[in-house]
Amino acid sequence: MYRYILKRLLFLIPTVLGVTLIIFAVMNITPGNPGRMILGANANAAEVEAVNQELGFYDPVLVRWARYLENVFTKGDFGQSYSTKLDVFDELWPRFMITLRLAVLVLVLSVSIGVPLGILSAVKQNSLMDTIPTMIAFFLAAVPSFVVGIVLMYVFALKLNWFPSFGLTSAKHYVLPVIAATICELPAYLRFTKSSMLESIRQDYVRTARAKGVAERTVIWKHALKNALLPVVTSIGMRFGCLLAGMVTTEKLFSIPGIGSLIVDSISLKDEPMIIGCAIMVSVCFTLLMIGVDLIYAFIDPRIRAKYSKRR
Repeated sequence: MYRYILKRLLFLIPTVLGVTLIIFAVMNITPGNPGRMILGANANAAEVEAVNQELGFYDPVLVRWARYLENVFTKGDFGQSYSTKLDVFDELWPRFMITLRLAVLVLVLSVSIGVPLGILSAVKQNSLMDTIPTMIAFFLAAVPSFVVGIVLMYVFALKLNWFPSFGLTSAKHYVLPVIAATICELPAYLRFTKSSMLESIRQDYVRTARAKGVAERTVIWKHALKNALLPVVTSIGMRFGCLLAGMVTTEKLFSIPGIGSLIVDSISLKDEPMIIGCAIMVSVCFTLLMIGVDLIYAFIDPRIRAKYSKRR
């Protein structure tokens, strides 16, 4: 098991190398230059040219990429943001933590509601307890996230004045963005859990357990659910990873200074160091999440645990 974890951690190295190289290549073919961004629109051409030369902007892509990696791995230096003049990591980390808190709250709420409803829909298939949640899930999945956010802001912030509509200065500020993101995430968990549970219920071992007279509750919770959880856990891990960089709409709508809005702003400004720093952070987190999913797999399924034990 430890060898497997170490192998997956080592996989971070080519992941980071590949992500940074792609970003350097893409940024190289887009218009704009760091000198103009750093000095501003009123700077003369000579000053801009001097800054570009100092930063090595005209060096080949591979040379700039190798220089960046050397600074990251030997000095822990992710560079300075072109737009704010601050160290990338010092600016990135607080905003990442804001998005992480939001993503965890959304994940907990979505899973707590969506997974039980998916199980209930599968167990009570073709009944009202299946039809109603399924119809609600289809409706919510069809509504764009920004529409959900605008409706919540209009009703609960402008009309009722129960919650603030922007910022994150208190616990009440989390309510509307978390609910908006949860409404958009919940249908996916419900439908995926229902699909996985239905497939598990139709397996031979479930029919055998029922034929032996095992109580229905035991059949569902002990036999069917355990096997149905494996793909659900994968889905949870994947969607949580996407949440970390995919809450751009929610962050922009509610004026939340998270990593998603930071990525969008950095791309629009062609802030190369900040874009690369964000990409590395998201890549590392996503890889660690997948390792965590594999560990949960081993905990749920004894066959996987036994396979890891044999390898060791």
